[in-house]
Amino acid sequence: MELRHAVHPDQAKTFDTEQLRGNFLIRELFTPGKTRLVYSYYDRLIVGGIQPDSPLKLEVDEKIIGSKYLLERREMGIINIGGEGSVTVDGKDYALGCKDALYIGTGAQNMIFTCASKNQPAKYYMLCAPAHRSYPTAKFSNQEAEPLRIGSDEQSNNRTIYKYIHPAGIRSCQLVMGLTILEPKNVWNTMPAHTHERRAEVYFYFDFPESDMVVHFMGQPAETRHLIVRREEAVLSPSWSLHSGVGTRNYSFIWGMAGENQTFSDMDDIPMSGLM
Repeated sequence: MELRHAVHPDQAKTFDTEQLRGNFLIRELFTPGKTRLVYSYYDRLIVGGIQPDSPLKLEVDEKIIGSKYLLERREMGIINIGGEGSVTVDGKDYALGCKDALYIGTGAQNMIFTCASKNQPAKYYMLCAPAHRSYPTAKFSNQEAEPLRIGSDEQSNNRTIYKYIHPAGIRSCQLVMGLTILEPKNVWNTMPAHTHERRAEVYFYFDFPESDMVVHFMGQPAETRHLIVRREEAVLSPSWSLHSGVGTRNYSFIWGMAGENQTFSDMDDIPMSGLM
């Protein structure tokens, strides 16, 4: 498990490209037969990618998490971005198709990830956050999520938001997680931009060709920086940073956060005139 320390915004202003990428960009999340985990000191989030080619048990270093098993004092959200697969949680199987989600509550001890076909491998993207209360493990399909359509073709940001783990969907202690899909010929996400001082966030970009990219904007409104993001890479977004992006074509991204509350609208909007 890789450790990522928190960065003060005054320090981030001084970073060159390599330092920005080393602190905020998470690459190579999916390798056949492997688990990739990054422990971030932003709200103690753990970001992970799991691509099983045979049944793969999720195991972590007890010294890093400070408990006997991962979800002793944590909860987890999983979204499959690949082919058909299943996750077994303490002996119970949950089949997950592409863009299906699974929430696993505090107290679950054994998690085994499988795929139905090596030719179309399942790819499980996960977020794990501290939790002080246990909620039931539950599956949520993309078809069950009520779509929220926002943006416009005129602003090149016509997109649909699917909320999976949130107060009106799968209940959780503090984790919130969902999916945004941009319509063809639309490339901007989360613009106008915002920050939310009470929650850190992670953006995971996917659903576009390897030859394309997303330019992710971050930083304080008057000190913006950018990251070049390739397919199936994630960005850590501190509470002091805006998070917005523009792609060379349309794409999808998974957003997830944890912090002091689960109020989706708890954010501070940034006017276009305030960006520099």
